[in-house]
Amino acid sequence: MIAKFSAELVGTLWLVLGGCGSAVLAAAFPDLGIGLLGVSLAFGLTVLTAAYSLGPVSGGHFNPAVTVGLWAGGRFPVSQVLPYIVAQVIGGVLGAGILYVIASGAPGFSVADGFAANGFGEHSPGEYSMMAGAVTEIVMTFMFLIVILGSTHHRAPVGFAGVAIGLALTLIHLISIPVTNTSVNPARSTGPALFVGDWATSQLWLFWVMPIVGAALAGFVHRAVFEGEAEKPPITGRVE
Repeated sequence: MIAKFSAELVGTLWLVLGGCGSAVLAAAFPDLGIGLLGVSLAFGLTVLTAAYSLGPVSGGHFNPAVTVGLWAGGRFPVSQVLPYIVAQVIGGVLGAGILYVIASGAPGFSVADGFAANGFGEHSPGEYSMMAGAVTEIVMTFMFLIVILGSTHHRAPVGFAGVAIGLALTLIHLISIPVTNTSVNPARSTGPALFVGDWATSQLWLFWVMPIVGAALAGFVHRAVFEGEAEKPPITGRVE
């Protein structure tokens, strides 16, 4: 179990450092900024690389919403939900801490610029309302879990789940960065919010509640509608 929790911690740390790091350090870098497309790819690549390197150890959740969704979908034991979430949140905070140390080495750096924290209203990149942010986080997390549950199903092609999941997260960011800076992951939201404080921590509830709601709905829906009956063993012997 220590190996599993350590893998979840390190994977979540990598996700926050890689994804949020690209937003803080490289998105608007003078003349050569990677922009929203680059940030979206960075989040997708962190999940893809972590899924293949650490997924064999822990299952590669790196996200409390994913853990809850897998439990709701009947793929994960309830006894491990809380320990996984604790490990993921610690990883998210450590990843944000490493990013803070790096980013603060530049002149003029300030967490008041946002530090890749999630927000709505005046703290949304596009100043989208709380309702728009809530709907976005529920729907995007719902679809993220549908992709995860489908691509890891026993009927899915073996070995390609990490690619599908990474590309799904890339697409989610392409859609929703302007709305909330994209969470779909409470641990990813918690790390930067703790360093920004103020408005970021006061709005953090939305980025816990809505992704978990979306993930749980996806788990229950997939289990009821898409999972299908267990494959029956083939009938052997001569048919008269």
